[in-house]
Amino acid sequence: MSELPKIIGQVCAIETIAEGNGIRELHQLRQRYGQGTWRKKKGIAAVENFNGEVAMAEIHWYEAHGIGKVKLKIKRWL
Repeated sequence: MSELPKIIGQVCAIETIAEGNGIRELHQLRQRYGQGTWRKKKGIAAVENFNGEVAMAEIHWYEAHGIGKVKLKIKRWL
C-alpha cells in the first residue's frame, strides 16, 4: 500500500474560489462533515511525491469554520 503525498511547510497564495451555493459538492459536504460556512480554497505548497521528491503543486480543498480542511487534492504540479 502506497503513502499519500505529504504537504511540506505552509500553504501560500491562498484564494477562495467558491463558497456557499457555488460549491457543487455542498450537499455531500454537509451530510458527511456537518453544517458550516463551506468554502472551496486553493493554494500553492511544497509536496513530497510518492518517490520522495519534493515539488511545488497547486492544491485544492474545502474548509468550514470549526471543521477544518477536508478533501485535500493536488490539482497540478508546478
